[in-house]
Amino acid sequence: MRQSLKQGHPEDTMSVKAFKLVPAVERETLMGDKARINVECIECCGKNLYIGTNDCFVYHFLLEEKISAGKITFVTTKQLHKYLGFKKAVNELKAASALNRLLVLCDNTITLVNMMNLEPIPTGARIKGAVTFTLNENPVSGDPFCVEVCIISVKRRTIQMFMVYEDKVQIVKEVFTPEQPCAVAVDGHYLCLALTTQYIILNYNTGTSQDLFPYCSDEKRPIVKRIGRQEFLLAGPGGLGMFATVDGISQRAPVHWSENVIGAALCFPYVVALDDEFLTVHSMLDQQLKQTLPFKEGHILQDFEGKVIVATTKDVYILVPLPLEKQIQDLLTSHRVEEALTLAKGARRNIPKEKFQVMYKRILQQAGFIHFAQLQFLEAKELFRSGQLDVRELISLYPFLLPTSSSFIRSHPPLHEYADLNQLTHGDQEKMTKCKRFLMSYLNEVRSTEVANGYKEDIDTALLKLYAEANHESLLDLLVSENFCLLTDSAAWLEKHKKYFALGLLYHYNGQDGAALQLWVKIVNGDIQDSTRSDLYEYIVDFLTFCSDQELVWKYAEWVLQKSEEVGVQIFTKRSEEEQGKNSFNPDDVMNCLNKYPKSLVKYLEHLVLDRKIEKEMYHTYLAVLYLEAVLQLKTVTTDNCVELTETQIKLRSLLQKSDLYRIHFILDKIKGTVLHMERAILYGKLEEHDKALHILVHEIKDFSAAEDYCIWSSENKGLPYRQRLFHMLLSVYLNPGSSDCELVMAAVDLLNNHATEFDAAHVLQLVPDSWSVQLLSPFLTRTMRESLHTKRMTQITLGLAKAENLIYKHDKVKLKGSPIILSDKKLCQVCQSPFCEPAFVRYPNGGMVHTHCAANRLLNPNITHHLSNSSSQT
Repeated sequence: MRQSLKQGHPEDTMSVKAFKLVPAVERETLMGDKARINVECIECCGKNLYIGTNDCFVYHFLLEEKISAGKITFVTTKQLHKYLGFKKAVNELKAASALNRLLVLCDNTITLVNMMNLEPIPTGARIKGAVTFTLNENPVSGDPFCVEVCIISVKRRTIQMFMVYEDKVQIVKEVFTPEQPCAVAVDGHYLCLALTTQYIILNYNTGTSQDLFPYCSDEKRPIVKRIGRQEFLLAGPGGLGMFATVDGISQRAPVHWSENVIGAALCFPYVVALDDEFLTVHSMLDQQLKQTLPFKEGHILQDFEGKVIVATTKDVYILVPLPLEKQIQDLLTSHRVEEALTLAKGARRNIPKEKFQVMYKRILQQAGFIHFAQLQFLEAKELFRSGQLDVRELISLYPFLLPTSSSFIRSHPPLHEYADLNQLTHGDQEKMTKCKRFLMSYLNEVRSTEVANGYKEDIDTALLKLYAEANHESLLDLLVSENFCLLTDSAAWLEKHKKYFALGLLYHYNGQDGAALQLWVKIVNGDIQDSTRSDLYEYIVDFLTFCSDQELVWKYAEWVLQKSEEVGVQIFTKRSEEEQGKNSFNPDDVMNCLNKYPKSLVKYLEHLVLDRKIEKEMYHTYLAVLYLEAVLQLKTVTTDNCVELTETQIKLRSLLQKSDLYRIHFILDKIKGTVLHMERAILYGKLEEHDKALHILVHEIKDFSAAEDYCIWSSENKGLPYRQRLFHMLLSVYLNPGSSDCELVMAAVDLLNNHATEFDAAHVLQLVPDSWSVQLLSPFLTRTMRESLHTKRMTQITLGLAKAENLIYKHDKVKLKGSPIILSDKKLCQVCQSPFCEPAFVRYPNGGMVHTHCAANRLLNPNITHHLSNSSSQT
């Protein structure tokens, strides 16, 4: 043995330190000055360590673990030793703690001795003819007071199964193999055997076998080790450690050993292998080599209930696993994230569930920060989410993002090594920008999830600060939706970055509309600069339109009207119907305010009269006067082709025609003496002075089309006789005996031909001059005849239908009279259930009889009775 092993511990050559080699039994303790004594086999059960030597002795030591200053050492105390009486070496030791027995193989015989005093049992029970043996760690008998032992017999190609009790042994099965077995491991009914040329799985209960892969036992020492339920580890060709199940398949990739491996042990999640010079440690989770420990002259490597013991012929060592958490932290420190996560997942089976969940979440968070520092944001985001990271841990990396009122303290021990983003990025502005973009995206995603519970103020305030600093378009979306931004911090930050419009939104969200409007008005007035919205004035108008604070609306009404009369008046005209229904703004007060703004006043009166249809004489008259004054003023300064004049005149005429509420004589007095002849005609029409109106239209402005339209709209909803009267009046004006104007004659002809249905043909024929030819009036006469014939035929059809209906009723009446109706004082009315007191009654087609007054009530209220609801009311 090298001197270095005595003086210290061999250093590993890999960067992951999974195990530490600690001396357990040194040669002086074991053999004193007997230089020829060699360690042949080892067994460990709890604190009891048993060593078998080449001179047929069994030594019993008590193994105590000591921890001092984080360093683990072992103290072994020799209890006794026992000579077995043979002249051969002790080949194998197996403890059966349930029986308090130690099974000792020496000279092909398995002897049962007491675990404490090493004395053979009084009955002398033993198993002879054994080359090697193993215990079934997944017994099939179910008897707690026996152990199942499998031996390779000295008989050629024979395996034997025994039941070993406290004081007896019993053979239960003998199995023959196709080749001579060299090594065996047992799991339930399954034997994993290393034969001379191959490995096989054999079910000794059914006799079925499954070949695994070839192997030459003459060249290498076979290794067969049970590593879990129905799974084995085998030394395969090419220096591979092969995993195999009892079904003959491999669920894990092989591990790469050296060609001359002589032993293997399991300490989950690691597989340890021993060769001539090294101990190698591979992970069962990813099959990667994790650690190499120099170890020469080793010839025994075994695991016992989590302890891995390795020995030379003179010394015994224990491979002490470092705590998994420390291994994982070392991997994270080395930024080997995937390996750390794989190891953490594999550690689940060895750690209590609650403790594991806490540990694993923290590992995920640490791994997330490692990816974050490497600007691998997608990976970081997934790890942060999976690890349920307190998002404030991430926000705290960014200077000044957490609110000043936040009481957050970073996790201890820390999840990362960075003080802030400046240190993480080494001041690289491009990297800092990328990190800030990531945080924006991440916070926006988590703010509406459970991750934000309890931290919504911190998240939204940080998000606002990031948006404002980056001039991000989502800043406004954040402020106009539900948010938890802290007013004090957020306001100062927005003001610092000159986001005054956004600051106004923040004030509005916090119920400070006055402060918001004050800011926005300053922006529009140019007192402060913010180009967020080019239509800020219109936005303010909309804001006031939907503002329920009347005092605030009145405060800024003058300002918005001064900026634009047409747009500003919308604060009164576009208010919601619900608010208008409450009469929140008195129209008289509004009009008093708008008196200085004539355009706004007209717009507001149009809103009252045309939109809200308020039937109040003052509003209708006032609007008509304003229209009239505007038309008269425009006529003095513009031509008749002016678009504004035309539009205003159309509005005036429409109001005069459709409204019946304005003061007609008042408006007429204002129009007299002006050139507004059409308007004067409309007013005469409203006064039922149609002759004057038609005279104006025909003789003064000579607008025959307007005269015809006048007859139509004036008679609207007043019936055919009224309309005919107006058209006859117009015809009379055209045919006035005092007028011989040919133009009027043609107008009369056109009137008759275009509106034939509006005239009484007989009366027209009396009015037209005898000099008119039939050809001149042929269109009128044709349409009149057609209309007359159509009316006659429709009347005949109506009369025929009425006669048919009357005949049906007569038929029904005859049928009803065909059978007698018996009425007595015992007969009850089907509506009120009262008897009949007089002979008058009503009978329904279904035979039901009711009082006459009940029938009358039922006609008024069809639901008065349910059982007659579908019956006919004919009597």
